[in-house]
Amino acid sequence: MSSSPGQRFASRLLFAGWAVLLALLPWWLGLALLFALTVGAVLCTRRSHPWGELCRSGLKWGLPGMLFALQRALGGDLVAWGAALLGALVGYSLVALLESLLLHRVRHSAAPSPEWSDMAMAPIGPPARIIELVPVAWRDAVADMSRESLRYELTAADEGNYRFADGHTLQRLGPRHAFSPQGRWFAANQPAGRGDLLFDRARGRQHRLRGWELCGWDGDDSPWLARHADGVPVPLHQALGQDAPRD
Repeated sequence: MSSSPGQRFASRLLFAGWAVLLALLPWWLGLALLFALTVGAVLCTRRSHPWGELCRSGLKWGLPGMLFALQRALGGDLVAWGAALLGALVGYSLVALLESLLLHRVRHSAAPSPEWSDMAMAPIGPPARIIELVPVAWRDAVADMSRESLRYELTAADEGNYRFADGHTLQRLGPRHAFSPQGRWFAANQPAGRGDLLFDRARGRQHRLRGWELCGWDGDDSPWLARHADGVPVPLHQALGQDAPRD
């Protein structure tokens, strides 16, 4: 609430009288009164008491009076006035710092806390992404080997070697195989139900995943695997126990 001009004039006149009073008192007594006002400003401002502003104003107006009493006690010469001016510089800097800290703490403590409904509806964690897997199109290498870039050579009743046109050879694998939709990955069954093998054709790297079954490909042509047919699919890096690759 704003005060009227008459009230503002009366308050300034009162504070001016306070400064004159400190100028007439001994400087050490004025310093003690200013220290008491500092303690009052801290306590009242932290409790949001209206006297907090009164104490801070008393510090600002009373400091010149105390410094005038100090220079008078020092003899009133040039050195005394220099000490008083230096005290004014230091004193008002400390008053400004004190006021800044007190008001910042009051604003921080008075900040409204969010409602429980807002916190309940706030998003938690990274944004969700819907994964739609493309089913694996398995082929039988013995019955159908239509790719000219791939050749399957039987070495036993249920296993053989895959030979690619670029020179890569994958050994001891079953005839059941598949390619990813974009052709980067090649998958084949390991004999005796030991899981699937994944071959990254772009990097020439193969992963023999014991106990994991290929269950589909995601939108960026990456394989997803599960422990069994009804298991929860996970990306390849989780099946390998590695961190997610960075983009």
